Amino acid sequence: MNDTKKVTRSLGGFIRNHIGLVPNPISQRSQKLEPRTKGAEKHHSICPYCAVGCSQLVYVKDKKIIDIEGNPDSPVNRGTLCPKGSATYGLTVNPLRLTKVKYRAPYSDHWEEKPLDWAMERIARLVKKTRDETIQPYSQEFPDLPINRTEAIAHLGGATLDNEENYLIIKLFRSLGLVYIENQARI
Repeated sequence: MNDTKKVTRSLGGFIRNHIGLVPNPISQRSQKLEPRTKGAEKHHSICPYCAVGCSQLVYVKDKKIIDIEGNPDSPVNRGTLCPKGSATYGLTVNPLRLTKVKYRAPYSDHWEEKPLDWAMERIARLVKKTRDETIQPYSQEFPDLPINRTEAIAHLGGATLDNEENYLIIKLFRSLGLVYIENQARI
């Protein structure tokens, strides 16, 4: 037998013994480790990034989120998540994430913390004021044709809303007379 055949046979034996035939590729140390999610409550959720509706499993221990992963039982994503969806855990536990309403008054040089109820009331008041000041009850071309619209307010929606939420938003803003309603997701 020549040297080339010997090298080929020994290389083939080496590959056969080390690739694909290892009974358990997980180290003994790794086998002894307990999963981070052991003892945690498992909650089903939806990824917040787009309107696809990928299912996620959120693990909570001591009232804190400890892990978020794709749900393998979901017919939508079968446990897989896109890069943004797989970063949901980092979004939720980020210490830099704002969790309170920040308000900067006109001509002010600093931000103030305000309660959510205050912010919702202020937004509702400003929308009503703007709508009342700018509503066009009738068409200029056809004075008998009621249109009840305002071009002074617009709505820009994101892709994190599902079909039902987008439907309700459209119904709300059309009833207020908004003409300019846009959604990134094109739903």
